Amino acid sequence: MDSSIVNLWPLLGVAVIIVGFVLRFNPFVVVVVTAIVTAALAGFPVQKVLAELGTGFVKTRNLPLILVLPLAVIGLLERHGLRQHAQNWIGQIKSATTGRLLIVYLGARQLTAAIGLTSLGGHPQMVRPLLAPMAEGATETRYGKLPEALRNRLRAFSAATDNVGLFFGEDIFVAFGAIVLMTTFLHEAGIDVEPIHVAVWGIPTAICAFLIHAYRLRRLDQYIAKEMANAPAPASTTREGGAA
Repeated sequence: MDSSIVNLWPLLGVAVIIVGFVLRFNPFVVVVVTAIVTAALAGFPVQKVLAELGTGFVKTRNLPLILVLPLAVIGLLERHGLRQHAQNWIGQIKSATTGRLLIVYLGARQLTAAIGLTSLGGHPQMVRPLLAPMAEGATETRYGKLPEALRNRLRAFSAATDNVGLFFGEDIFVAFGAIVLMTTFLHEAGIDVEPIHVAVWGIPTAICAFLIHAYRLRRLDQYIAKEMANAPAPASTTREGGAA
């Protein structure tokens, strides 16, 4: 067999992981099965596959503790009113809107992710306890009590903003794992590309992602104004006394 021919059969592992997630199988089982299938198609011996799985398990056995400890701290802060303080603070800024707030966070998230500070944000440590309550507080300051459907929409946009900022920001970081993976793969295929060049070409994509999502957030402000203008007024608790 010609050694210059690239074996593409291991790419079937991508199909395995897609099917597993679409069918909503246990993520751990899907990842393990994908690793085994990919290794088998690449011609790795069984002993090496088992050794790599064991090594990975030993290296990450403390990972649950690392994940649980921040959640416990965030839960304790929420118990002592973190969400309420965030809502009250943003409510004091009269010019703040949900769209403007999320645009500022989007820019900050992209910039920090671009220099490798990906852990500064995230759903459990930033979106749930701080960003989403601040988005709700900014809207309540302008329009009063929010319908539940609109409140859920604000939370969804808060989470989406964090996702967009992280995903397209970290692609600029030269030491990001995906960039290292791509350059290594290209090098093995005989194409030499410097990681810095891949990172630089991620900048236009990041800028486009920022502009597109910022436009969606400005549209969100318009949507909120329209929804609250059409929302039914709260029922009056007073009644006219006396009979006609």
